[in-house]
Amino acid sequence: MKRKTELSIAETIRQGLGLLTPTERKPALALLANYPVPGLEPVAQFAKRAGVSGPTILRLVAKLGFASYPLFQQALRDELELRGQAPLAKIGARPSGQWPDGDFVNQYGGAIVANIEASLREVPRSEFNGALDLLADRSRRISLVGGRFSASVALQLYLHLRELRPRVQLVDGQTATWVEHLLDFGTKDVLIVFDIRRYQDDVVRFAKEAASQGADIVLFTDQWLSPIAAVARHVFAVRTAIPSSWESFGALSALTEILVARLQAISWSEAKRRMERLEKIRNRLKSS
Repeated sequence: MKRKTELSIAETIRQGLGLLTPTERKPALALLANYPVPGLEPVAQFAKRAGVSGPTILRLVAKLGFASYPLFQQALRDELELRGQAPLAKIGARPSGQWPDGDFVNQYGGAIVANIEASLREVPRSEFNGALDLLADRSRRISLVGGRFSASVALQLYLHLRELRPRVQLVDGQTATWVEHLLDFGTKDVLIVFDIRRYQDDVVRFAKEAASQGADIVLFTDQWLSPIAAVARHVFAVRTAIPSSWESFGALSALTEILVARLQAISWSEAKRRMERLEKIRNRLKSS
């Protein structure tokens, strides 16, 4: 379970829960539920919160690859700094004219491709199949929401899903109106959320409230994990860091395209009938 340096501690834990003993899982889940607060507490306080002994906390920390609890805490603090970075403060950010000599398109494009390839390798196939099952269940209503920038990826997925299946809606507009969507959320709802650093409080609150009303949450986030991961049924943590002031949406977009392609394949009969009906309606409108 030793942590890969490119993964956050939270994502390492999520991927390795099956390798932990039942006792070690308790502090691991407590950490994920309010990440990273418990891990920043003294060992005794973290142990009390999780209902385990101090040595259990230290065993978990060792399994994560840390030689000591202070080193583990420093890694969490480093993550917090990265999670909250504004565009101007991001490591590696530089004006496009200040790159090393060479082909800028190739260099920058290569970084995007590397993000996509690494992200797709790391996607747990069980998470992919679980989210796919939710999308394929036509008895469920699908809602999508995103942050200030990530809403563009939510829109991309929404435009595809609404052609493939019924009961799909986009949560957009002023956040003050979002509560109207929450009014009808229940156990047959699925909320797909896009939330990357710096995580939006309004998106986090919306997702947590939807989860409290019984909705299943599918989260698309970055390697540092949105707080929404604590209530999500399925989590996709992809690479978004790029040598720029901005985040790269390449991996997010690629993964949504893959989901759409697979959903179309496994539900082709129903999707084909729906798409044919849609084309007939379009043609009637054109000729009228």
